[in-house]
Amino acid sequence: MLNKIKIWHFIVLVIGLIIILRFGYVIDLLTVYYLFFQTLLAGKENVNSFITFPFIDNFISICLIFVLPIVILGSAGVKNKLSSRLKFSNIFIVLLLVSFVFAPIITKQHPDFQKNISVTKLLPPFSSSYYILLNQNNKEESVLDNKLKDLIDSKIPKSFNDEIIFLDSSSFDSAFKYYQSGVLSVIDINKLKTENDKPFIGTKLFILGTDEFGRDVFTRIVYGCRISIIIGMGAVFVSFFLGIILAFIASQIGGLLRILINRIADLFLTFPSIFLVVLILALFGSNILSIIIVLGFSGWMSLFKIASSEIISLKQKEFFLTAEQIGLKKLRLLIREVLPVIIVPVIVNLIFQLSNVILAESALSYLGLGTGSEYSSWGSMIESGQEYITQSWWLIFIPGITLIITLLSINEAGRKFSQKINPTIR
Repeated sequence: MLNKIKIWHFIVLVIGLIIILRFGYVIDLLTVYYLFFQTLLAGKENVNSFITFPFIDNFISICLIFVLPIVILGSAGVKNKLSSRLKFSNIFIVLLLVSFVFAPIITKQHPDFQKNISVTKLLPPFSSSYYILLNQNNKEESVLDNKLKDLIDSKIPKSFNDEIIFLDSSSFDSAFKYYQSGVLSVIDINKLKTENDKPFIGTKLFILGTDEFGRDVFTRIVYGCRISIIIGMGAVFVSFFLGIILAFIASQIGGLLRILINRIADLFLTFPSIFLVVLILALFGSNILSIIIVLGFSGWMSLFKIASSEIISLKQKEFFLTAEQIGLKKLRLLIREVLPVIIVPVIVNLIFQLSNVILAESALSYLGLGTGSEYSSWGSMIESGQEYITQSWWLIFIPGITLIITLLSINEAGRKFSQKINPTIR
């Protein structure tokens, strides 16, 4: 049965499951953006202050969750490209890409959200915690006439929400009493959100547990996937650009310049690049852009070697000589004549390079030289969890196994692609 399932079947199925499981949240987001654009077109108030990164992030996700299935189902070309049989490596890569695109809808929570740490910290997988909600209508700072602002504040996830209180247990009569790690607190029932004239008490499930700050591990794993893919794809693009350009220049000009670039590439290949990366980031600081550039500059050598040898062999071909004789410009020569011929081995190299970059980014985050505390990263999650390894095994095991499966899946995809274009490889 599994052999009959194609990749595009699985993609549509996963997106459909997300819509079903998050149907209420999807409707809430559609209501938010409908009201936003209605207010924007009416020009009743300044809506620029509502446009934040989480607001845009949720908007892109809610658009793509409807557009992607339509594109896949409506395009024979897309279905043909995604018609390979479903395998484990494909399953995991699809899940990674879906997590990258639909992270806000999948988790419904900010990756850095934390509240009442004494109650929520270091909860094991599949644990749950009770919570109560403060009644917004009784808050003095609430703006009653600003419906759009209230709706955005309640539906778009934030790193902190002062309207929710996590607790261990509770009781109520004339006042609501609740316990947090054995500490008793009392609050007026009129200040709480009620249901059937009783204080509303909800339950939040932490599928993969929580960390030392009470943050949801599942949410951080999903958002950590974004960091890995962004840095991986960005660094691979930098390596691709450098490797191809330098290979074309060295092959076209030749002579001492070609020898010099080759010796520089050999030098980088013989010297472990991770030491140079660590040195540069330690001296000049680390952020997403700097990590992409540094990792990209440290990975161009193998691509240069492949592209350079391919271009040298192409120079003797008749179509290449003809293109040069008719006066085709160097850039057009590279794009129209060289790239289409060498693109297959280049893509194979880039796929394997992607897994190397993801591993390097996790290593840098583990050493404290990654994206920092501003973004969740699998490497930083492993580093922060090692202090609690004896009592909270999931803090290391879950991001660690996610990283390992990701690397194996990408390498397997690269191997399968290499075998597809060259059946003699086994």
